[in-house]
Amino acid sequence: MSSKNAFYAQSGGVTSVINASACGVIETCRANGDRIGKVYAGKNGIIGALTEELIDTSLESDADIAALKKTPAGAFGSCRFKLKSLDENKREYERLIDVFKAHDIGYFFYNGGGDSADTCFKVSQLSKTLGFPVQAIHVPKTVDNDLPITDVCPGFGSVAKYIAVSALEASFDVASMAKTSTKVFILEVMGRHAGWIAAAGGLIEDYGIPVLVLLPEVDFDRDKFIAAVRDKVENHGYCTVVVSEGARNADGSFLAEQGTRDAFGHAQLGGVAPVVANLVRDALGYKFHWAVADYLQRAARHIASATDVEQAYAVGRAAVELALDGHNAVMPTIERVSSDPYEWRIGTADLADVANVEKTMPLDFISDGGFGITDRCREYLYPLIRGEDYPDYDDNGLPRYVTLQNRLIEQKLPAFDL
Repeated sequence: MSSKNAFYAQSGGVTSVINASACGVIETCRANGDRIGKVYAGKNGIIGALTEELIDTSLESDADIAALKKTPAGAFGSCRFKLKSLDENKREYERLIDVFKAHDIGYFFYNGGGDSADTCFKVSQLSKTLGFPVQAIHVPKTVDNDLPITDVCPGFGSVAKYIAVSALEASFDVASMAKTSTKVFILEVMGRHAGWIAAAGGLIEDYGIPVLVLLPEVDFDRDKFIAAVRDKVENHGYCTVVVSEGARNADGSFLAEQGTRDAFGHAQLGGVAPVVANLVRDALGYKFHWAVADYLQRAARHIASATDVEQAYAVGRAAVELALDGHNAVMPTIERVSSDPYEWRIGTADLADVANVEKTMPLDFISDGGFGITDRCREYLYPLIRGEDYPDYDDNGLPRYVTLQNRLIEQKLPAFDL
């Protein structure tokens, strides 16, 4: 039986370990060269498939592919582009089939979050709806940790570690200056509908830090919040606030909603940290500082969680193994076997159960007052941030991150307008 080529692409917001998943996919394909031919990577995600901009990863050395495991962001470029339904835009699916046929592609590996799972699921149906055989496997990734079924999403552990460390270090700084200067520090973190990342900031309470966590899962109560800040400052001299970008009012509106939408139709959020800071200033008059972790939190490969790196590589490898076993429309998952000691294994989920489903924090992970986390949440979080997998550093003191050649193959089809 002749081997088919594979298509791999990265989608949505990148992470510090998504390239480890890419490494897992490509290395496993290379190890099965008798059954899988070349691996073509989409330039800028699924857009690369539609525009026939395919990167020939066979031109990259084994050493450079291995170096992806220690390199942040998306080596092949990512995108925020969601395929519409077949009924709404049949031409996109026909174009995918044309590209796959032209380059003998029979395997589709899409590395992303919830919207990417939806795209992957739609591609998986090509054989049924349009008669073209392709095996589509979703490779999970999202810093928001909001994919269902899987215990954790690769990318989250490293962001959680970065936020916990950053909040801890900044709090030490504020404690040093609180007597005559800053009394409240606000750190804004990612998390549109799920507060997993902000919850990681709550871990610093275990180190004696007076911290308040604002989660999307808890309606924001201004008076209750101001009273909590006042209590922390009066009893400890200062207070750290970790706020999710998705913090919302009781009516469902975001504290920082701008009234615009992104490419996926999600509300475009502004900075919630200054909104919270101004509330504190107006109500209490405390001197404050605020910061937005933004891209820093998801790009921080220098302090990635060793657990996260291992799991990111494992799901990439497992995706290929699932395809070779004949699976379609599935996603490899992380199954927690034990928290103490921490043990996990790879499982499998049907994409029909994953696409467009968001996993928020369980209520028993949130403290009674709504501004902190419970011991059960700590038991969940700590194993995910343990261990370090530092990159190599050059003589100038900067990490050795790899930049691939990303050479495109020759196009065979007419141009396609998105």
